[in-house]
Amino acid sequence: MTTSGSSRGPSGGPSRVRRVRLTRLALAALLLMPIIEIVVIVAVGRAIGAWPTFLLLVATSLLGALLIRREGPRTWRALDQAVRSGRMPAREIADGVVVLVGGSLLVLPGFVTDVLGLLLVLPFTRPIARSLLAAVISRRLLAQSERFSGPTVTGQPTPPGWEQEQTPHGPQRSTTSDEVVEGEIIDDED
Repeated sequence: MTTSGSSRGPSGGPSRVRRVRLTRLALAALLLMPIIEIVVIVAVGRAIGAWPTFLLLVATSLLGALLIRREGPRTWRALDQAVRSGRMPAREIADGVVVLVGGSLLVLPGFVTDVLGLLLVLPFTRPIARSLLAAVISRRLLAQSERFSGPTVTGQPTPPGWEQEQTPHGPQRSTTSDEVVEGEIIDDED
């Protein structure tokens, strides 16, 4: 018996370890982000004062809302146009996701999330974010397809009921099978 495919240990193998690491990294980022935002806001407040810092936070949130209001419908129109023309709107869908995430980051109070949101929403930096999103999704799809395909086993005997008897007229249905498949033979050798 020979097997091909990825070898996995009893614990699920390397992909499970990678998933646990990514989950821990995401959890750490969620816990650290508010602390980083507070540190940056306090540093900016000490540098320019409390009221200017507050006004700057409000201004960046308003700027984010305006950019989303402008870029959101533009992205939606591009998606609609792609669908109407009959082509796969992969780029437009990716743009929609990037604009949605960027807009959400811009609306959150804080300078770090505002910078990240601006990088996602602005039209000239969006292609970079779109490429990163495509790479992440591709890697995730490949990992999932590998996980579901599993190892391939060759050299095994045919399971009972699957065998076909060879006769002078070609393969015949097994005598142990109750399944009947109706069909029609079409000769294309005209």
